[in-house]
Amino acid sequence: MSFLALSDPEIHAALTRELEREETTLELIASENFTSQSVMEMAGGVMTNKYAEGYPGKRYYGGCDYVDEAENLARERLKLLFGAGYANVQPHSGSQANMAVFMTFLEPGDTVLGLDLAHGGHLTHGSSVNFSGQLYQFISYHVSKDSGRVDFGEVQDLAQKHRPKLIVCGGSAYPRFIEFAQFREIADSVNAYLLADIAHPSGLVAAGLHPSPMSYCDVVTSTTHKTLRGPRGGIIMMGKDMENSWGKTAPKSGRIKMISELIDSMVMPGIQGGPLMHIIGAKAVAFGEALQPEFTLYAQTIIDNAKTMAEEFLALGYDLISGGTDTHLLLLDLTSINIDGKTAEQVLGKAGITVNKNMIPFDQRSPFITSGIRLGTPAVTTRGMGKDEMRMIVSWIDTALKKNDDETALKRVKKDVHTLCSSFPVYDH
Repeated sequence: MSFLALSDPEIHAALTRELEREETTLELIASENFTSQSVMEMAGGVMTNKYAEGYPGKRYYGGCDYVDEAENLARERLKLLFGAGYANVQPHSGSQANMAVFMTFLEPGDTVLGLDLAHGGHLTHGSSVNFSGQLYQFISYHVSKDSGRVDFGEVQDLAQKHRPKLIVCGGSAYPRFIEFAQFREIADSVNAYLLADIAHPSGLVAAGLHPSPMSYCDVVTSTTHKTLRGPRGGIIMMGKDMENSWGKTAPKSGRIKMISELIDSMVMPGIQGGPLMHIIGAKAVAFGEALQPEFTLYAQTIIDNAKTMAEEFLALGYDLISGGTDTHLLLLDLTSINIDGKTAEQVLGKAGITVNKNMIPFDQRSPFITSGIRLGTPAVTTRGMGKDEMRMIVSWIDTALKKNDDETALKRVKKDVHTLCSSFPVYDH
């Protein structure tokens, strides 16, 4: 029996339709994944009822014994997973994790280097429409037009010229490994702090299949719902704690000695109130799953599937930014086949394949149209699909894009997609 179906049939109907969409279509948005039923059980459990402002052992409310257990489990599992010395699991999102770090390390108006959004960065890496670009003086670096990889000559020149207090590495549409060591050298040369935003490859980092930022970066942020396959949320980590050399204080308190304390106080009460204890519990479940040996196999399959898709697209004559991928995502430049990203997203949607339009480096189109699409393999890999299925999917994408005005062809692809999806259910029940 569904309590929701009885109490609110309208929202239950929307939920049912969303489940049907997820089961019958191919999810290729690189930032999306399917959680386990255990994660969903925890996220929908009774800890949603509990207010727990503060941190374990130091709450502003009573009755926190068991949510303290859940948060401590999440923190310890996260530290073990990434080899971190410090972890905060309370940020509601990756954006809020970045905000807490910026407000810890920076003052309004301070200079920061971040990857340009159109070159694979993220809104919180200095976009003018985001708080990051409005509160801080962000200077954007770019990828090379020839290689599609970060132009470290430009990064070094910008760092020497602007002397940033913080450098941000990582992004939302960068197909290659993040070059932590090279960023560290540049940060050291100008005495800047280094933040790694690993929201996208964090699951690959946890599995040991992507370089780890822990020994190179002063602080690390991530989401928990992409390649980590957990609930939607954010995290902050440090490989090792640092002394608070700036003399900053937490709100209504004395001088803080360590940066970890300053970050904690900036998350709560600095930018958030009560934490989402049901989500923190679900994060603990996801971290526990990621600590299992089978997660490494899963992460390797994500990469293998992405590389297979890249090989197939290249064989068909498509242009891939950076020429391929090291990770879970691909960025396709559609200019050569005379279709824009917005149209491609809509056409593929008709064919039962969900992607997102995406700016490409040096794009001549607006962010609302774009010249590219971004593809990712985490969700289809969670369903159990492998290289053979990736080849089929690329073939269908090629057909849909090249026959975008042929409704019969799109319906045929959609039927094939539905047949494939029925062989790889998201949830067995």
